[in-house]
Amino acid sequence: MRRKHRRLVSNPELDITPFLNLMIVLVPVLLLGMVFSQIRMIELDFPEMESGEALQADELRLVVALIPQGLEVLDSERGVIRTLPLIEGEQDFDGLRETLKQIKKRVPEKTDIVLEVSPDIDYQTLVTAMDRLRSYPAVVAASVVEGELFPDVALADAPENRTLSGEGEGA
Repeated sequence: MRRKHRRLVSNPELDITPFLNLMIVLVPVLLLGMVFSQIRMIELDFPEMESGEALQADELRLVVALIPQGLEVLDSERGVIRTLPLIEGEQDFDGLRETLKQIKKRVPEKTDIVLEVSPDIDYQTLVTAMDRLRSYPAVVAASVVEGELFPDVALADAPENRTLSGEGEGA
């Protein structure tokens, strides 16, 4: 008699355990990486006035000069409003903020300001100055919010030989 040999038919199982282990590790790592790759942008304007163009008499043009010797707040009509020399080798950003708050109380509808920056100023100092020009922390109803100063910041180059003036110490 003939024996029938049955061929063993086996279905091999697919082992996906290593793949699942990889996914379990890879998905959280990619999700965490997305949080750290956010980019903050600061919108800038550049002064539209041409060098030969004259200002109108009723127009207030606020300028903050950021130079290695300190800060200077200027007005198109009155000239220097306040001079803020370095304090212990650091820029006086607190004095700048207080000066701008006083100006904002007098002219609340004004939102633009020009920041003249010397070529010798480093990037972090520039960004800190721009942040101080835009807003200040204010306490409203027992919570800290950002009060608006001059959110429309325009950048300009300060003259290379610019120095602080000795006048305009008071605001």
